[in-house]
Amino acid sequence: MPSPTGHAARLALAVLLCALVMTPAAAGAAPRTPPHTGAASWTAQPAVSGSGTGGRPYIYLEGPPGTVLQDRLSVTNSGRSPVTVRLSGADRYDAKSGGSGGRSATGAGRWLRTAAAEVTVPARTRADVPFTVTVPAGATPGDRPAAIVVRGGHRTVGVPVRLRVGGPTLAALTVEDVAVSGRVIHYTLVNRGNAVLVPQLAVRADGVFGTLLRRGARTLPVEVRPGQRLRLTEPWRDVPALDSATVRLRVTAEGGAHGEATAHAVFVPWAPLTAGALLVLAGAGAGCYVYRRRRARRRQQRTDAGGGGDDAGRSVRPPGGRQHSGSRHLAKAGAES
Repeated sequence: MPSPTGHAARLALAVLLCALVMTPAAAGAAPRTPPHTGAASWTAQPAVSGSGTGGRPYIYLEGPPGTVLQDRLSVTNSGRSPVTVRLSGADRYDAKSGGSGGRSATGAGRWLRTAAAEVTVPARTRADVPFTVTVPAGATPGDRPAAIVVRGGHRTVGVPVRLRVGGPTLAALTVEDVAVSGRVIHYTLVNRGNAVLVPQLAVRADGVFGTLLRRGARTLPVEVRPGQRLRLTEPWRDVPALDSATVRLRVTAEGGAHGEATAHAVFVPWAPLTAGALLVLAGAGAGCYVYRRRRARRRQQRTDAGGGGDDAGRSVRPPGGRQHSGSRHLAKAGAES
């Protein structure tokens, strides 16, 4: 009779042989992971200079009205498969929304023309795409921002283009619609010239008892294009609890542009005043209630006291008419006797 130890040894050997036989089959049947195509591994930027070194943050072009300006942008495909991209001109590019704001070009974006509307870039290759900017003969002098929007796969990239039309430049900037809401100062910057401006802002607030806020001129992290209205805010954390303030904003920019505007703000601690008003109203109501109760009580006391005196008088004296009649009878009887 075979021992239990022998049965266990044979069973373990059988399991091991099955594992050795099935392992190569399973390894051969395992699906292979498809290689990464790298279709989204591309970039678009201004083409490098002639020396091949030094990148540009944007493309800058300048010329008088009626001229045709030329430049290039580079589309680099670092992936392992070809990439096809589409190019178009736009007045601006909003990186947050990933597009040109959903608007067709109406300004300098209409002047942009790329050599091809669609370009296919092979794997690990850089393609330089030429483009032109045709400045209309009647264009007014000043800065004209634009962009070349590149779309491919699920990505959208904007290459900024800064165009300056030759001629006299006018820098004019105003600050408008100043208002204070809570702990925030709201205002609007308006570029009324023909040059792109980087504004500097100074803020001051004076109250009844002195200066409440004073901030020197500092450069804002924005650019205001010609004709643009830009709504901005300025934080004011240490607002007074109770005061009447005059807020003054002064804005300046290169080229002598400057503007100034003021607004008035009244700060009132509404919560304590509301609680105090409710207490005063409650006290006044309680006083009126007590006064009316006392008045009603005194009136009732006078009524009760007056009613008791009349009843006593009527119980003692007989009617006047009967007394007068009796007197006449007594006088007549005396005369007859």
